[in-house]
Parts: sequence; C-alpha cells; structure tokens
Amino acid sequence: MLFQGFLNLNKPFGWTSHDCVARVRKLLRLKRVGHAGTLDPAATGVLPIALGKATRLLQYLPENKAYKATIRLGVRTTTDDLEGEIINSQACPELSLAEVKTALAQFEGKIEQIPPNYSAIQVDGKRLYDLARKGEIVEVPVRTVEIFHIEILDWREGDFPELDVAIACGSGTYIRAIARDLGAILKTGGTLAALIRTQSSGFDLTDSLTLTDLEAKLQGGTFQPLASDAALQHLLSVTLPTISAQKWCQGQRVSLNSDTTGIVRVYEEEIRFLGVGQLQDEVLIPQMVFEPIS
Repeated sequence: MLFQGFLNLNKPFGWTSHDCVARVRKLLRLKRVGHAGTLDPAATGVLPIALGKATRLLQYLPENKAYKATIRLGVRTTTDDLEGEIINSQACPELSLAEVKTALAQFEGKIEQIPPNYSAIQVDGKRLYDLARKGEIVEVPVRTVEIFHIEILDWREGDFPELDVAIACGSGTYIRAIARDLGAILKTGGTLAALIRTQSSGFDLTDSLTLTDLEAKLQGGTFQPLASDAALQHLLSVTLPTISAQKWCQGQRVSLNSDTTGIVRVYEEEIRFLGVGQLQDEVLIPQMVFEPIS
C-alpha cells in the first residue's frame, strides 16, 4: 500500500528525529518521508511525520508548539540539559517558589534568546553542535522568540529544586535556553531535566502513536495516515467548480469572488483537496498543486 498523509508520532526517548524518519520509512516501505519540528534525542512527544506527497505540505504547517518541561536549578551543563557535562553545581535549598515565579514571568511575550551551543543552528554553514564538539567557540546569534504562556505545574524543594512547567511558544524557541536563563536570573544555574512536546504543527500528544503502536497497526492491517489536509486546518479554505479547478491545477490563475486574502486550502466542490494557493485581489494563484485533475 502506498501511504500518503500524516503520522502523529510520539517520539521515543533517545531517538533523533532522523532516526524516527528512517524507522517509519522502513516500516511503511516508503521513500518519501519527512518531519516537522526537530526534537532533541532526550525529548519525547509529538513529532509530525509527513508521508508520500504530504512532504510537500510541511512548509505550510502551523508553527506554534507546546511543551511540558522539568527544570532543575542549581546545576549548569554544557548542553543546557542533563545530556551534557556539568559545568557548575551548587545546592540552593533556600530558593523559594515565590522567587521562581517572579523570575519566570520575565519569559512571557517576545524575548531575546541565545540558542544553546549544542543546537542544530548553522553559523557560517556549520552546525553549532559540530563546532561545540570540536571545542570551537563561536558567537551564537541572538534570536527573537515568542512565549505565549508559562504555567507552573509543580515545585519540588531540595538542594537541587525542580520545577515542572507547561510552555506554549512560537517556532524557534529553545526550552533548554529557558532553563539556562532562568537559572542565570536566579543566580543558581539551571538546566533542562526532562521535556515532552505536547503539541506541534496542529498535532496533539493525546492523539499520537508510538512506534510500537504503528507496528501493531501495520501488522493488523489497520493503519491509516491522517488526511493530507488535516494539518492545514489553520488555513482558510476556498472551493472551485470543476472547470476552474482544472485550470488552477494546470498552473493557471483563476478569478474567485472572495474577500479572503493570503494562503488558503483549495478544494474541488468542497470534497477533493487540490493543494495550496494564494488569494489576492480575488485571484487565486497556485502555490502547490497537491492533487491535479486529469
């Protein structure tokens, strides 16, 4: 069977996003497999996987994400999580939740963030983690990210207190950097102890499948990928009559009486998903023809 659509994968601990793509490709015997929103090996949770022609839709997925994170205070590491070497460790049993709340409030909204040295960001064409492993020191570019909401879920006192938080954020946000910077503000040091991505690109953890789930469904013949347009529900949709749909699928611009502007989902007679277009001045311009009409 030639699979096409999306898989909402619950990435296992210790696997890279590339590992997951390779495993899905092998299980489904499918060459065209891609993912949205890279997750660190130590993180688990939602990893959207595109199958077949749906890989062409990855660029149109929504960018917002949500996480549940555990931050350990009193510890600094080279990678800003527990996978790295400890740079500094100092017990801080006197630290109070009230102090943490005050400091954490500084992270909501649009903030300037320096990504971790061990990250996939490129500087002069080289990945930061490759440079860091070689011991090369480079200036990591500051980026603007947006944190929509941070909620404290739990607080555990001790020599190295831990904080559980739920974070809703925009694309490009590093939760490891939040842990590091929170520790810097509190003057205790901080590092990420655990991370679960609960939402990504319109997919939710509650609806995800593990690799074990996927294998079981494949063996039972019950696996069906999510529809290719399932991840595009954040976009407005337009419907074309068949004649206009044929022209649009051939790369032609078509007139459409609509007040909508911007990127939209395109359908034929409200049933068949054709692709993605840009609507401007009542003209629908093809951006990506997903399902041409023969």
